[in-house]
Amino acid sequence: MSHADRSNTKQLAALGSVGASGALTAAKLVVGLMTGSIGLMSEAAHSALDVGAALITYFAVRISDKPPDDDHPYGHGKVESVAALSETALLFATSLFIIYEAVRRLQMGGGEVEANWWSVGVIVASIVIDIGRSRALMRVARQTKSQALEADALHFSSDILSSAVVLVGLLLVRLGYPIADSIAAIGVAGFVCFAGWRLGRRTIDTLIDTAPAGIAERVHAIARRTPGIVKVDRVRARGVGSTLHVDIEAGVNRSLPLERVAELKLQLAGRIRSALPDAEIAVTTTAVALDDESMRERLLMIAAYHGQAIHHVTVQKLGEKLSISLDLEIDGRQSLGEAHITASELEAAIRAEFGEEIEVDTHIEPLLPEEIGGTEAPAPLTEAIAASIEAIASNYQSVIDTHDVRVRRGASGLFISFHCTFAPDQSVDFVHRTVSEIETRLRERWPDTRRIMTHAEPPEE
Repeated sequence: MSHADRSNTKQLAALGSVGASGALTAAKLVVGLMTGSIGLMSEAAHSALDVGAALITYFAVRISDKPPDDDHPYGHGKVESVAALSETALLFATSLFIIYEAVRRLQMGGGEVEANWWSVGVIVASIVIDIGRSRALMRVARQTKSQALEADALHFSSDILSSAVVLVGLLLVRLGYPIADSIAAIGVAGFVCFAGWRLGRRTIDTLIDTAPAGIAERVHAIARRTPGIVKVDRVRARGVGSTLHVDIEAGVNRSLPLERVAELKLQLAGRIRSALPDAEIAVTTTAVALDDESMRERLLMIAAYHGQAIHHVTVQKLGEKLSISLDLEIDGRQSLGEAHITASELEAAIRAEFGEEIEVDTHIEPLLPEEIGGTEAPAPLTEAIAASIEAIASNYQSVIDTHDVRVRRGASGLFISFHCTFAPDQSVDFVHRTVSEIETRLRERWPDTRRIMTHAEPPEE
């Protein structure tokens, strides 16, 4: 059901309630005055109160369906709760009036009651109408999740019981027990008080943001079953009109990339929404250090938290002592003094994580800008560098061939890249050492080289 359809359905149900209440009020009042029945007149007063309550409900459902705005970011749904609370106050006021008048008649006498078939008929008609009205309102309330309509339905279901008590009182008056009408009126007041207490308790729970029963446990269970969620820190739920707002704070592995964290949040929100279709879900995540994190992962996270890039991380165990060495990439335009401060701050963060006794060695390397201007090197220069690479590689029996040589010239020097083929059973460590030696010798031949990128690969099948 769309929002517009739901709003129209709620308003039509509320208007129908207003019309039925008005008709019953007029009928009960006329017959009550004709017969002198305080029970029937109290029912008329009760029905008049129902008219006011129904009008309150009608305007409440109209206002509550307005979309959220700057002043009401959670929407206007709590207007329905305020309307329900107003109905509760009216119910208790009616009860006090009925009890007062009934006790006065019991003590002072008077008020002859004529229990004729008109009075019985109007009560029976009232019961029939209230049954249909209560069921219709409850059906729409469940479809639209309307608290105001549900309160109205509960209100009119209590009317059925109070009308039945009045009916019994009139029948007893006809059998010769005149005080039965006043006693029946007190019974009506009792039912009204019970309905008011029930409505008031639920309404106040909503207004003070009492968590709906069982919702937090369900959301906890859904989150715990979601892959990637390592813990649930907090779940908060509140009902605002027909909408349930759920805020959940969940822990995720702190080494996950931001894209994966965003996917986890969407996945968790989707699972909760499948279980609670009318809920609005807000998911926040906290970074959690897992027990099985490696030293390297922890070091990378520390550097990332401080906005630094590191590589060539080496962790050595020297007996009971740990020694960590790493390469720290820093903007090459910074002064050595600035770079040293950055490195010292990172080293301090590492010691805070692993202990002051740990040994940390940092090698500072210039970080190249993300985008560097350049041009393709002239063909003779590329051919000459390719010949140098081939000549150097020929000194290593493990190198099968070199190919795909590319040379660019930038403002800071030459940028060289090439592919180097090795047997597929060679270890990465061996290949890396060989490539490093080739790059070192190539720099000796071409001193203005800024960077060399070597792609090692096995032979193509």
